[in-house]
Amino acid sequence: MRHSNHRGRTGRMEANILHADLDAFYASVEQLLDPALRGKPIAVGGGVVLAASYEAKAFGVRGGMPGRRARELCPGLIFVGGHFKDYQRLGDAAIQVLSDFTPVVERISIDEAFADVAGCTHLFGPPAEIATTIRRRVRAELGLPISVGVARTKHLAKIASQVAKPDGLMVVDPRHELEFLHDLPVELMWGVGPVTRERLAGIGVRTIGELAKTNGGSLERLLGPAAGEKLNALAWNRDPRKLETQRRARSASAQSALGRRPAEAKIFVPTLLHLADRVATRLRAKSRPGRTVTVRVRFADLRSVTRSITLDQPISATATLAEIAEALVRKVLVDHPHEKTISLLAIAVSHLEKQPALQLELPLGLDDDSRRPGTRKGAARWTADRAVDKIRDRFGWEAVGYASVTLGESRSVPDAFRELAEKEL
Repeated sequence: MRHSNHRGRTGRMEANILHADLDAFYASVEQLLDPALRGKPIAVGGGVVLAASYEAKAFGVRGGMPGRRARELCPGLIFVGGHFKDYQRLGDAAIQVLSDFTPVVERISIDEAFADVAGCTHLFGPPAEIATTIRRRVRAELGLPISVGVARTKHLAKIASQVAKPDGLMVVDPRHELEFLHDLPVELMWGVGPVTRERLAGIGVRTIGELAKTNGGSLERLLGPAAGEKLNALAWNRDPRKLETQRRARSASAQSALGRRPAEAKIFVPTLLHLADRVATRLRAKSRPGRTVTVRVRFADLRSVTRSITLDQPISATATLAEIAEALVRKVLVDHPHEKTISLLAIAVSHLEKQPALQLELPLGLDDDSRRPGTRKGAARWTADRAVDKIRDRFGWEAVGYASVTLGESRSVPDAFRELAEKEL
């Protein structure tokens, strides 16, 4: 694969990076499958909006919003259930179109990917022409709209595809990239969510240009050293990252939006068990247990607190992960006694290891024996989990489960939808 050697002080000077993003993907697929829905405001989901069409977004409807609120904003909103196999099929087909032009493709979700076309312009023309052909093929072959950004760096290409939406193409000339970038709102940047946006607004920073001109020390005090330094670099389009064509997840995670629920054990214990079940099942399926467990608790004001622990041995047992997560959440609540409402819970396991077989340990009678995979208690948990895995593999996820999850949790987001967002371990 040939790459350009013409580089400036911040990276290569040619705009050869494409970021392709299918527009309102889940809703667009539903409108494709049912032509009667085209041009109408639709939402995938029910109790919670999983995705919304552009017609619904015009009324303020967005993903993650409670269904009741969405109906208030858009009285004519049509809810549909979701065709998850079609999402996977069409998402794969769209990414394959990119792969027809270059093998250097980094898929980052079911409906978006980067592509480096530096080595194929002699075959297919300039990057802008390649992007135009990709968009035309996806529309003609799949019937779906796709927006493409073309730029010199990954970060700028992703921003350009957002600016191009809906169903557009944006090519950023390397000679004028800062002129393009600095007038845009900070929330278009990678890593700037609602909380960070509000913090930046509090110091008068609303555009990327204002962020670029903000004193580095001020950003570090506001966001922390790592985040402040990273955002400042991206604001100047300093992004040396290359495409990772063999990208594998460094962690496994799951989260559950709860709305506004009391910070009580009867709420968070079954939710954590469900999340642990989802994460641990993935870890066992790939024989990749992990040593670091992190929980995130989001309160009513959308402020999040995280706690983590690194274990001596990697784990993948559902009950063990749930117990550790519960202990971490209880610590968060003790540290924040005035918080009485939880809006989101998340579990992540990182520092994954490749473990082909369970290593047994001598029974030492330690307090954490049940958490150590190789002890008698730990092995019993692992054996029970593997039995559950086999039943689910044969009869489906709902065939068997853990009592407090099965009896206690009402799932507003289907597991099939969550699985589409899970990275390959």
